[in-house]
Amino acid sequence: MTTQFKEIFSGLQFPEGPIALDDGGFYVCETAAGAIRHIRKDGSATVLAKVGGCPSGIAFGPDGALYGTNGGIADFHERDGKLLPHFAPDNAPPGFIMRIDPGTGKMERLYTECDGVPLIAPNDIVADAHGGFWFTDHGKVRQKDRDHGAIYYAKFDGSYIRKMFGTMIGPNGIALSPDGKSVYVAETPTARMWRFDLSAPGEFARSDAAQLGRKGHLLAGLGGWQWFDSMKVDGEGWACVATLYNSGITAISPDGRTVEHVPLPDPFTTNLCFGGPDMRTAYVTLSTLGKLVAVPWPRRGLRLNHAR
Repeated sequence: MTTQFKEIFSGLQFPEGPIALDDGGFYVCETAAGAIRHIRKDGSATVLAKVGGCPSGIAFGPDGALYGTNGGIADFHERDGKLLPHFAPDNAPPGFIMRIDPGTGKMERLYTECDGVPLIAPNDIVADAHGGFWFTDHGKVRQKDRDHGAIYYAKFDGSYIRKMFGTMIGPNGIALSPDGKSVYVAETPTARMWRFDLSAPGEFARSDAAQLGRKGHLLAGLGGWQWFDSMKVDGEGWACVATLYNSGITAISPDGRTVEHVPLPDPFTTNLCFGGPDMRTAYVTLSTLGKLVAVPWPRRGLRLNHAR
């Protein structure tokens, strides 16, 4: 059974990374087109920026600019009129973190490497309240092998980037808890949700109780044929992750004991954001259908840092 939803916009080329704006509009990554699209409240839309590569996540910084992840390549195949992601070629170019001026659409590369090592495929991003942001590097999946993924922390002013945790299996969605004291990370092929507690801004706390490198706590690991994509945390601290194959949004309670699923009609349900006058609407990207849709949410969404 599919959840009732309202179509906001269609005809997008594998949309991801939506942001709900205070004026009722949206910014959305068009991953297969290498572009950021501005959808207005009246239903009109224009391309804000042609950024190339494979943009998948964006967030506002404290200066009002957009900051985003770019996987470096957009490799899609069309099947039955739908765009589907494909394996990365062996010579796929590296990805990067970008800064976009919303007024002009000008894009610049903010980070291309960390400690002299190129980034591989940055995927999702979340801003904190301390001048920095967290992002995942998903790595690339090729026909014969794949990269380990990683979690990074960086500063918006371009002065600092640090790999916080490596050797993850396809880290994708990343979000902060409502109090900003924990980072949630979704692993794609394992369908595992991890929680990393913070000892200070940009610093993981160590714990003997953690299952992943004395830092990561397993919030939930789901069985069956489903993968986790990008995510947001709602106002009550539920980790809400777009779920592939088991199409829809999976919501996991803060203690990991309760799991709810909101079914949607696209096996590539890839991302969401919260918005609306009361923050009780989830705006979800149905990527192979090329749609941004609105879904009523049972809890208030969490307003992101620097939202506008």
